[in-house]
Amino acid sequence: MNQKLFSKDFTLVVIGQIISLFGNATIRFALPLYLLNLTGSSALYGTVTACAFVPAILLSPVGGIVADRVNKRNIMVILDFFTALVILAFSLLLGSVNLVLLLTVTLMLLYGIAGAYQPSVQASIPALMDPHHFMAANSIINAISSFASLIGPVLGGILYSAYGLGPVLSVCAVCFTLSAVMEIFISIPFQRQTPEGGILKTAGHDFAESIHFIRKEKPVIGKALLAVCGINFFLGAMIIVALPYLITEVLELEASQANRLYGFAQGALAAGGLAGGVGAGIFAGKLTIRKSAGLIIACAASVFPMAAALILFSSGIVNYIVITLCCFAVMLFSTIITVQMMSFIQAETPQNLIGKVIAVVLTVSMCAQPLGNAFYGVLFEICGGFESAVVLFSGIASLGIAIGAGNVFRGFD
Repeated sequence: MNQKLFSKDFTLVVIGQIISLFGNATIRFALPLYLLNLTGSSALYGTVTACAFVPAILLSPVGGIVADRVNKRNIMVILDFFTALVILAFSLLLGSVNLVLLLTVTLMLLYGIAGAYQPSVQASIPALMDPHHFMAANSIINAISSFASLIGPVLGGILYSAYGLGPVLSVCAVCFTLSAVMEIFISIPFQRQTPEGGILKTAGHDFAESIHFIRKEKPVIGKALLAVCGINFFLGAMIIVALPYLITEVLELEASQANRLYGFAQGALAAGGLAGGVGAGIFAGKLTIRKSAGLIIACAASVFPMAAALILFSSGIVNYIVITLCCFAVMLFSTIITVQMMSFIQAETPQNLIGKVIAVVLTVSMCAQPLGNAFYGVLFEICGGFESAVVLFSGIASLGIAIGAGNVFRGFD
């Protein structure tokens, strides 16, 4: 066990994450935007992105189970190489098969890989450092994710609006290949666990063990997850659908300008996450999980200026600025909450269960996302011309859940 935070292996994890997450943020920005540009349909956009989340939900538990039984480095290397191959296959098939089907399948694969990949990254932290470094390490990983998500859409938006989808695909394939090569040199302590029976029996046993731990030994985690699911449905899904739809289809901006501005807005969203991750790391000693209640309320309240701007201002640029600032605030607060919860779970969970429990947490927290995406995609389409009402509904519902969740987070030790 390393006494210092930035050991050689954790440094390699960090560098690999920077490269991989940059490619991930760029490709997941470009493909849905490509669909929205061609169809202009929020309902189709919401449905396709909803489908993309399903494999991530299903594969997150598998990723956690595998992370506890297979060397985590090997998982990261294999999945990054496989992602590069998926992008190559998409490039070769583009134009020869149905676009909606191709985009849906590709996004499902990309989100599924990410769902299986992330538990290995999170589960590697306890194996690489002492517990008192957990909060700082999680803050670094979240900050990297936010930084990559900041740079990826901004550069991707510029590249996409200037040259189209092809160069974006090439850059992303190179990123995943470089990340896989970097991760080959990581050494993560690993003790093989002997599986009890076949794969399905082992998977079922591991999943049941994680659920039992959350329900019986740490029930407050389960209660908090229900609140997070509500916020993901009413707030997170609205942001995911509204941001591209409002900027590219509603604010009446010129097409290439709208695509670039959407890239900058995604960058601002990631900048909020970066600020939250850095802030959580700096104030790690002062931030307790009990303080998450106030942060969730602040997160929900950040939506109301967006609705007010859509009602009061006719200028597309003014609305764009307000929307972007609101999304920055939402991500800032939500990232701090994520760091707090993940650090608490890592500290309270036995080493042999960490990968599985984190996978269950990620899975449950994502469950509401696809339903929310589809719901808001259809709702924005039905309420064409009254988009502010949809945003206002999201804010009111999220604020109600946030206030109700206050008692849940005060139950954390």
